[in-house]
Amino acid sequence: MRPLDPRLLRHARATRTFLVLSVALGVALAGLVVAQATLLASLITSVFLDGAAIGPAAVAPLAVVVLLRAAVAWAQQVVATRASAAVKRELRARLLAHAAALGPGRAPSSATLATLATRGLDALDAYFAKYLPQLVLAALVPVVVLVRLAPADVVATATVALTLPLIPVFMALVGLHTESANRRQFRLLTRLSHHFLDVVAGLPTLRVFGRAKRQAAVIAEISAEQRRVTMRTLRVALLSSLVLELLSTLSVALVAVGIGLRLVDGSLGLATALLVLILAPEAYLPLRQVGANYHASAEGLAAATDVFAILETPLPAVARTSAGAPIRFSDVVVAYPGRPPLPAFSCAVTPGELVALTGPSGCGKSTVLSVLMGFVSPTAGTVAPLPALRDVAWLPQRPWLGAGTIADNICLGAAGRDPAAMRSAAAQAGALSFIEALPDGFDTPLGDDGAGLSAGQRQRIALARVFLRDAPLVLLDEPTAGLDAATEAELLAAIRAHAAGRTVIMAAHRPSLVAIADRVIALPSVTPAPAGVAG
Repeated sequence: MRPLDPRLLRHARATRTFLVLSVALGVALAGLVVAQATLLASLITSVFLDGAAIGPAAVAPLAVVVLLRAAVAWAQQVVATRASAAVKRELRARLLAHAAALGPGRAPSSATLATLATRGLDALDAYFAKYLPQLVLAALVPVVVLVRLAPADVVATATVALTLPLIPVFMALVGLHTESANRRQFRLLTRLSHHFLDVVAGLPTLRVFGRAKRQAAVIAEISAEQRRVTMRTLRVALLSSLVLELLSTLSVALVAVGIGLRLVDGSLGLATALLVLILAPEAYLPLRQVGANYHASAEGLAAATDVFAILETPLPAVARTSAGAPIRFSDVVVAYPGRPPLPAFSCAVTPGELVALTGPSGCGKSTVLSVLMGFVSPTAGTVAPLPALRDVAWLPQRPWLGAGTIADNICLGAAGRDPAAMRSAAAQAGALSFIEALPDGFDTPLGDDGAGLSAGQRQRIALARVFLRDAPLVLLDEPTAGLDAATEAELLAAIRAHAAGRTVIMAAHRPSLVAIADRVIALPSVTPAPAGVAG
């Protein structure tokens, strides 16, 4: 992992301004460090050798330098905090925009995106507030200190110059191990997020089959592993800090011994000796701080590296276009791992047509819709043009409802929230009666995956969302599944009415659903795999 990833400059412009300001403040701070050491050595020498009195006039210059040094350090923290906020905001916006452009099936999972965009990028605070400022100081302060020491004491300058490189060498060796440890920790955290999301989504099914406690044990096991990896990473961080502190302490001691011996034999003056003793630790301090703060920023750097990998994922070669042109499937073949490929599919759907896809289970009806949405990429053949996702309203077999109110779920993806339009869409979907019967009506809160509603009620709310979306292309996958005959009859009339002026493609099993279509396309059944072949 590089100390400063060039991709950070490319994807987050706020980093460039921050680096320019950090260098300027670093130069000022390095100059103030030298000025403070020079004034302090001169003041101590004049008092100790010349018996000078310590008055306001003698202390004033030193006090001014100390205050200026504190002000520059404060300015560094302010600049770093603001830069961190700007970079995180920019990276989050780029990450979500690029994930949306990649489209379903190509973008990372929602758990990965959530982990990266929240805790992952939040860890960049330590990188900007602590690590990068110290990195700039580590590049500037030792050089300025050596330039100041060279005319004063060549021996001490040579000693510092020879021992300084040892700290970056040991820091790099420790950093290689720390990087791998932090990557393991972040991968484990992402895995835990994935598993927890899957368990929450399937919790009702797990409870029905009595497997919920087993999954709780699995989550506890992964959490314990996460704790062990985190503690192991912290142990490495603490031990590496000890190594760097010990190395810098021994280096300063070596300089001090040389100064003491030459001071005793009279070959070195007290003022020079004090100047070297004060400046030598200042030369090592930024390097020590870089090593100590590296561990605090490693998680953020690991997350940023994953974000860059997503941002540099090329966008699909086939551009999506606005709906309005005929959609043509040309010898489209989709193969799933471990299963025989689905038969080649060819057809053309003209704008304004209501098409029903029929055939036995497993023949690929849902796959055709998934190809249009981008969830599945065909292994052969072409689909052109692919519709822009903003022009598509989609109802899957198992519609997703998020935690929020019923109104939030119906209006998801709509341009705005018009209460009248929302009520009209709910009425079309046959959901208005049961929604108004609830104590809070449209403001009734739902749990994850629509917890609190029956399967039929979830289906009708999702269908209301499709009606409110008012998209030119509507994809329906068994839209009347789980509904009784009376409700189904109402919805069939609503779907037929909604199809006016729109292109509707629906996967259909029920004869009543097929009957309202303008055209029926029957998909052939899948050829069974030969004996001995997985399928």
